[in-house]
Amino acid sequence: MTTRAGFVALIGEPNAGKSTLTNRMVGAKVSIVTHKVQTTRARIRGVAIEGDAQIVFVDTPGLFRPRRRLDRAMVAAAWGGAADADIVVLLIEAHRGLTEGTQAIIDALKDRISPNQTVALAINKIDRVKAEVLLALSAKLNDAYPFARSFMISAEKGHGVDDLKRWLAETLPESPWLYPEDQIADLPMRMIAAEMTREKLTLRLHEELPYQLTVETEHWQERKDGSVRIDQMIYVIRDGHKGIVLGNKGETIKAISQAARAEIAEFLGRPVHLFLQVKVRENWMEDAERYSEMGLEFRDGNT
Repeated sequence: MTTRAGFVALIGEPNAGKSTLTNRMVGAKVSIVTHKVQTTRARIRGVAIEGDAQIVFVDTPGLFRPRRRLDRAMVAAAWGGAADADIVVLLIEAHRGLTEGTQAIIDALKDRISPNQTVALAINKIDRVKAEVLLALSAKLNDAYPFARSFMISAEKGHGVDDLKRWLAETLPESPWLYPEDQIADLPMRMIAAEMTREKLTLRLHEELPYQLTVETEHWQERKDGSVRIDQMIYVIRDGHKGIVLGNKGETIKAISQAARAEIAEFLGRPVHLFLQVKVRENWMEDAERYSEMGLEFRDGNT
């Protein structure tokens, strides 16, 4: 039997639907999804099976104009994921069309992607626009870049996703599978658990706070009864943020902890005891150790 395997990098602007598409392809939640932009920080690898092919999805952080060190590290991770992939899929939002940001990504593709890499286009959220608008947009994008194939999809509703998945499976190189058959992500469980907690924080808290906090799994203890105890630290950059995370009489952190515990337990398929603490670390965004915890490169200068 001939098997195929390889890496598929999903790139695009923040909030284009890359995490939603990764999760749908994999059939499980391996990437955090929120309505806020820039929630994916590290390159999350989700593993999907299609026939005799194993597709390893690299869900990259959204590409945007970086301002801070964390931004630069996220953008570098996204382009690094694209450069290493067998196939690159540019995901754009149908209702937003060819934005300035997407045009910048297309221009960068010409410099950053090698000629032997396959680049496909996926126009997402197609349920938001009329068919003639979609066709015109597809033609415009294909004039801007020689995409190998174009797909019309809705990552959220599943429209067109099976066609894209089949094409990816057929296009990947012949290769033994890269991961065990039952493995759906290559992030350590400690990091996936931290990401799940960070998602709950992002959804619960107001606008400016989520980008200025990070979550780390400090201890992971397997218990004899089959359950697991997880201790996590939430780092914020100022005292005022600590109060917001804790909430009145600790109500906010209690609700976040319950939601995160339920999701981690469902993912692991066993009981979870989750303990959260909040610590102020003013300069965590300039701390190399925090970056390596997130799977990002600590870098100076412009990307």
